[in-house]
Amino acid sequence: MAATLNIRPATPADVPHILAFIRELAEYEREPDAVHATEGDLFRDGFGPSKRFHCLIAELDSAPIGFALYFHNYSTWRGHTGIHIEDLYVRPAHRGQGIGRALLTHVAAIALSEGCPRLQWDVLEWNTPAIGFYERMGATMLMEWRTMRVSGEALRSLGSAGAPSR
Repeated sequence: MAATLNIRPATPADVPHILAFIRELAEYEREPDAVHATEGDLFRDGFGPSKRFHCLIAELDSAPIGFALYFHNYSTWRGHTGIHIEDLYVRPAHRGQGIGRALLTHVAAIALSEGCPRLQWDVLEWNTPAIGFYERMGATMLMEWRTMRVSGEALRSLGSAGAPSR
């Protein structure tokens, strides 16, 4: 009998699985010590009163094997919200079975149903298997754009310089 794949919205009970997937993804992306998120953070931001992200869980015969975590962004040029996929991950033993494709198409269907004119995500330059997968799905890489990031002490310094005086 063939295994049954189910893609469903995450529930608060999935938070331990989501955090485990995030840690596994960080390990794959060669940054195992970069994960500072806690179950409390995920509860607060995914299931609390000020929801900051949405998450889909891929299950095979009711066992969680992957996820897609996304949030809405806004394009001033399009004048509309879009969706940004922060993480898309399938456990290695289940790759090549169409599960990543199912997660991605599910998020794309959500974008269409919400009238979002675009869906985007980031991929590491060295991750050629993922790049090939995304290109086969119709994605194009935006070579002219570079992500800029300020964090840690640089963010504190920048933010304190612009803090309103009291």
